[in-house]
Amino acid sequence: MARDNYKFAKRGREIAKKKKQEEKLQRKLAKSNPETSENPELAQDDGGEGTESES
Repeated sequence: MARDNYKFAKRGREIAKKKKQEEKLQRKLAKSNPETSENPELAQDDGGEGTESES
């Protein structure tokens, strides 16, 4: 009989919990900052890379 892989199950639970926390944080940020909630891609892209206006 095969044994349970508890580490695999635990890691799956940890990933799900982390994803849920990230979604909750995003909802909280969107609620507190409604002008950026319409376009969340621009709000998260603060790296400055890919700007074409740098001449």
